[in-house]
Amino acid sequence: MVAPPDDDVDVPRYWRELGLPGLVDVHVHFLPERVQAKVWAYFGRAEEHYGAAWPITYALPVEERLAVLDRLGVRAFSTLPYPHRPGMAAWLNDWSSQFADEHPQVLRSATFYPEPEAPVYVAEALDRGVQVFKVHVQVGAFDPRDPLLEPVWSRLAETGTPVVIHCGSGPLAGRHTGPEPMAGLLDRHPRLQLVIAHLGMPEYREFLDLAERFERVHLDTTMFATDFTERLMPFDRADLPRLAALRDKVLLGTDFPTIPYAYAHQLAALDRLGLGEEWLRAVLWHNGARLFTIGS
Repeated sequence: MVAPPDDDVDVPRYWRELGLPGLVDVHVHFLPERVQAKVWAYFGRAEEHYGAAWPITYALPVEERLAVLDRLGVRAFSTLPYPHRPGMAAWLNDWSSQFADEHPQVLRSATFYPEPEAPVYVAEALDRGVQVFKVHVQVGAFDPRDPLLEPVWSRLAETGTPVVIHCGSGPLAGRHTGPEPMAGLLDRHPRLQLVIAHLGMPEYREFLDLAERFERVHLDTTMFATDFTERLMPFDRADLPRLAALRDKVLLGTDFPTIPYAYAHQLAALDRLGLGEEWLRAVLWHNGARLFTIGS
């Protein structure tokens, strides 16, 4: 049996002993400097927002964060920009495109918001080879079924481009979070390649339902099963067999760098679920490599 990693230094030993060439992390954030500073300032007031402290483990300059991921063996990762108001998405996409040009290990990432310009800049992002979009329903405070997004969802269903979407009601509920809006969206566009961030916490069971029901719905593991999350939004272990059966639809996500523990803890938390090494191999590398066509 492969022992889980003790710390970040031990992470490469872990994936090597699993027989993997590294890790694919679908849920990493790199943002423009002033946007990143505002995000970190928000989490600095986490006790006010969430009732729990959220110390940021990797609040480092960009080059140091990239070096951390390299040492961990994260061979491909997203940058997942997201807007909180109209007029932000297009310039976030421009910044993310330039960042990906400079760093070949980056999965080209983009975003969108319900606004009349969205179909235009989404088409431009696709023309530039974007590999994954990010949508944050809680931060953006919009209904994913907004009519302004209909042409966007139709195009993304056609292209099959993955969309990492934060739509669960954790750590804070929003007016449009939860499974109901997503079920409605998928009823309209059943071919969407959605990646439900955080396994939909805390509505885990309902989002497992959607992953079972819709062929192209995936789940990411961001913060899932960690000590931090289990205290706030525990997962019912009775649903572990369902998670095991969805092995090929679960992707590693971490929320690096804005996590209140070491990267290694996310991997150890997944390991201790007891779903087996084949499940871990699929989640940590094979599913992401397949979805984003990453060679070993």
